[in-house]
Amino acid sequence: MATNGADHDPRACDGALTKAFGFLGKRWNGILLATLMNGPLGFSDLRRAVGGISDSVLSERLGELGKAGLVARTVEDGPPISVEYSLTRSGKALLPSLQALTEWASKNI
Repeated sequence: MATNGADHDPRACDGALTKAFGFLGKRWNGILLATLMNGPLGFSDLRRAVGGISDSVLSERLGELGKAGLVARTVEDGPPISVEYSLTRSGKALLPSLQALTEWASKNI
């Protein structure tokens, strides 16, 4: 059986898309990624940029995004010690999709 892109099982794509939307559609995940599109931010800056998110939920979501390989956490020795969050290569690969969704939403919703 051929394994090129033209002979894939469409259900696999549906499963991948379901997985992507399940993760990115989880409250705050997509917003956090979009917020980091403009560059790295510290925890407090992220919390201010994403109004309405609690510290505990922000911490949890950043951990999930980090575990998924989309966000990197960098600790700078101080004083004072600072922590910064930024998109990884995989996170940056989502930028065209996030920008397209943003454009679509502004025109259609």
